[in-house]
Amino acid sequence: MPHLPQIRIPATYMRGGTSKGVFFRLQDLPTAAQAPGAARDALLLRVIGSPDPYAKHTDGMGGATSSTSKCVIISPSSVPGHDVDYLYGQVAIEQAFVDWSGNCGNLSSAVGPFAIANGFIDPARVPRDGLCTVRIWQANIGKTIVAHVPVAGGQVQETGDFELDGVTFPAAEIELEFLDPAEEGEGGGSMFPTGKLVDELVVSGVGTLQATMINAGIPTIFVNAADIGLMGTELQPEINADPARLAMFEAIRAHGALRMGLIADLADAATRQHTPKIAYVAPPQPYIAASGKRIEDAEVLVRALSMGKLHHAMMATCAVAIATAASVPGTLVNLAAGGGSRDAIRFGHPSGTLRVGAKAELRDGAWTVTKASMSRSARVLMEGWVRVPG
Repeated sequence: MPHLPQIRIPATYMRGGTSKGVFFRLQDLPTAAQAPGAARDALLLRVIGSPDPYAKHTDGMGGATSSTSKCVIISPSSVPGHDVDYLYGQVAIEQAFVDWSGNCGNLSSAVGPFAIANGFIDPARVPRDGLCTVRIWQANIGKTIVAHVPVAGGQVQETGDFELDGVTFPAAEIELEFLDPAEEGEGGGSMFPTGKLVDELVVSGVGTLQATMINAGIPTIFVNAADIGLMGTELQPEINADPARLAMFEAIRAHGALRMGLIADLADAATRQHTPKIAYVAPPQPYIAASGKRIEDAEVLVRALSMGKLHHAMMATCAVAIATAASVPGTLVNLAAGGGSRDAIRFGHPSGTLRVGAKAELRDGAWTVTKASMSRSARVLMEGWVRVPG
């Protein structure tokens, strides 16, 4: 039986924030994969090495975690006033499934550098030394991201002394602005799709929980740590090694997704793993991060799950949701942080802390947020060609 040779596809393997993924230019993909659909999904699954019943990604580029099983497709922007379109695929590990329902805020920090290095930005706009501003159209959710990318000697600067908890080595700082980050249309068309800052969420097999459900950065469901028997100081092993607890979180996520209008039936949650996120909050207290560092300067503690597992740090899109909810008096995040109004917050996550800015305003009886901002870093890990069986 003849076997087809492998095909080579130009690709770049990049870290962005606390995630990493395989970046492609749309024009470099095989013709059948240049349009959304089964061929594109099959290609990205094979690149990452999914589905993998061993959950190791030994035969692919994935890292067998939600933070490292990602693909990005970049193309010239289809939207006026933007430089590139950024399309993000979250690749499932043990299932043949690519979730296109949301953004990856961490990999957003790598889009600007990739765009500059791959000729998407007019060279006349790239300074020899300084900051290059890249306007990104996030095609999954239809939002604008502005990246301020450091440039040295006419090239993207990747090395530096900016430290990001959850990333081992320092790098150059990239400032990100998420413009008008509240989701629209899906789930009721407002920042709080249920119309309430705090809901009573009835979850089968769990009980009735207070919950703040918000569309900002990424649809997110917040519950109180104390209400589910947790402290808010937990690290990955304590949660991810407990199947019963993971099942509880998935039940809360599914019921919250239904209340937010993101799915029509509870069973649909299984086909929408990337969104919404489920997170829990607690008032600040000292704890030891995964690095061994003692954390004492957090204003609120937050732990979030991604693709069914506790995240090792924090998804940047979820950080936008945290900052936005913290700025609205009366949400669970705001109350856990001590209440009051604020336009920035430093929250504690399993790997350390992160400071995020967001300013919510009450307009015509509805809450809105115009911008959220944070600093990340990014760098190229490898570039060349990725190979997949033909």
